[in-house]
Amino acid sequence: MKTVCNICPHKCKLEEGQLGFCNGRICRDGKVVSENYGRITAMALDPIEKKPLYHFYPGSKILSVGSYGCNLRCSFCQNHDISMVKGTEIDYGNITCEGLVTQAYELKSRGNIGIAYTYNEPLIGYEFVKDCSKDARKKDLKNVVVTNGYICQEPLIEILPLIDAFNIDLKSFSNDFYKKLKGDLETVKNTIKTATRHCHVEVTILIIPGENDSEEEMEELSDWLCGISPNIPLHISRFFPRWKMQDREATPVETVYRLANIARKRLRNVYEGNC
Repeated sequence: MKTVCNICPHKCKLEEGQLGFCNGRICRDGKVVSENYGRITAMALDPIEKKPLYHFYPGSKILSVGSYGCNLRCSFCQNHDISMVKGTEIDYGNITCEGLVTQAYELKSRGNIGIAYTYNEPLIGYEFVKDCSKDARKKDLKNVVVTNGYICQEPLIEILPLIDAFNIDLKSFSNDFYKKLKGDLETVKNTIKTATRHCHVEVTILIIPGENDSEEEMEELSDWLCGISPNIPLHISRFFPRWKMQDREATPVETVYRLANIARKRLRNVYEGNC
């Protein structure tokens, strides 16, 4: 008897004890749950602008935490050492929701406004993010999710009331590109549209030479975002060779600036990153 995971569109059908495609969810006692619950591989008090969020409490800091696993397969992943591994392949520390929220609260004196779930894909650890977010709200702490946006509508709607801000990583505006990553564009577009109706959203795109760097694609992307709101901040970031994509040069700085200028024809808040 297999059980279906309903967090993301992969809809993994898992036997007892089997891990999903993301390496962070598992079938236990006939239910699919977060196998990486409370398992932290990275933690840092970061400037909010590093998420990047430029229009959400600028100048503040946020306690950033990550686990392991991801439901996409980006060959250019910057955090592949934690996102593309199983729990048996990496060191991690265990923390309770109460412990994490207490730590975040104690950092308020250093400018901390809350917790950012980030570094790997946080929403595969859905239950942990939800539980911590509930506890954080009780302490008047903000909840931020830095995500690839590859999540089903029902769990997204359920968690949205607990989240104050998202940065959503839009990999490309081409579904063919998304197929290479084992995802799909329409799901991420839906996440952006849905989240924008409920909380603060900023979008990031990493520009990779020869992959998603055409002016036509940026015109389509920025036109679509403008249709939701011309005020949505768009971060256009420069690619550097990483993981399995070391066969090409870093994105020319002039390419990032050219695409940013195209986006500015439709969007009011466009920022160049990694330049």
